[in-house]
Amino acid sequence: MNLLAIENLKVHFPVRQPFIGRAKEFVHAVDDVNFTIAAGETVGLVGESGCGKTTLGRAAIKLIEPTSGRIVFDGEEIGALSGAELRARRRRFQMVFQDPYGSLDPRLTVADIIGEALEIHGLASGATERRRRVEVLLKQVGLDSSHASRLPHQFSGGQRQRIGIARALAVEPRLIVCDEPVSALDVSVQAQIINLLQDLQREHGIAYLFVAHDLAVVKHISRRILVMYLGRIVESGEAKSLCRSPKHPYTQALLSAVPVVDPDSKRQRILLAGDVPSPIHPPGGCPFHPRCPIAEARCKTEVPALRELEPGHLAACHLATAETGGQ
Repeated sequence: MNLLAIENLKVHFPVRQPFIGRAKEFVHAVDDVNFTIAAGETVGLVGESGCGKTTLGRAAIKLIEPTSGRIVFDGEEIGALSGAELRARRRRFQMVFQDPYGSLDPRLTVADIIGEALEIHGLASGATERRRRVEVLLKQVGLDSSHASRLPHQFSGGQRQRIGIARALAVEPRLIVCDEPVSALDVSVQAQIINLLQDLQREHGIAYLFVAHDLAVVKHISRRILVMYLGRIVESGEAKSLCRSPKHPYTQALLSAVPVVDPDSKRQRILLAGDVPSPIHPPGGCPFHPRCPIAEARCKTEVPALRELEPGHLAACHLATAETGGQ
């Protein structure tokens, strides 16, 4: 059984017109997305900046209200829940934010930042129990219990991200959405945070939706990968299969940009022309066709379906076949 199932999810933000107040246009941030996450699984979500990754991650746990579609968590439809009903279920899914500097309240101590969630959900009976649980959580993320009395500005970026992870862990969630949790960190610190997330997954059986733009990082931590472009999933599959033999031209371009250790590698760099089109006025047909190096006439008018080309490997491209790709 899937822990999380997203069905036909759309998130369209209204663009307000000056002096009128009514929205005549909409930003198509997420457009008809479907995917699942099993218990204890890590699913990576990759794409360029502005493609809708963060919006999708937040909408999946109702930090953003979807325009339409279904969100089923652990067999329960949560898309229609709000207020007290939604708050009661929030301890089962949490989020680690991208910015370790801006996601922590600078006026609160670490003990208050982590302990706040314990109080809200009634998980600590009294100050002594709360303090003990905060110390245990700090130890789990590799920090000392003495750090509980400090303020966020007294920590490095990597340490702040560990505090953010401890805050998410406090309510014992089954799913954590990680929104580019290492993009603001040095490379050596990135590896430490990735290893920490994997250790916590093995220990607690947590599932992750890991949002990033770096395919190398996503490949390392994920079992499956979703590739997103202009609000749509254009390719999905097992991490090893997708990186070894990408089917969609966009995925091929992303992978060609990943640095390789072998200096004799003959992999060709694929340079895409232009920028990502406006999500307010997305192109007709295939959303990637204005930048695609192999686009044909029908790509401009026909929206490609997300087809299974190999077992578990899907791509939304008219020209993709099982033989397409190869790195």
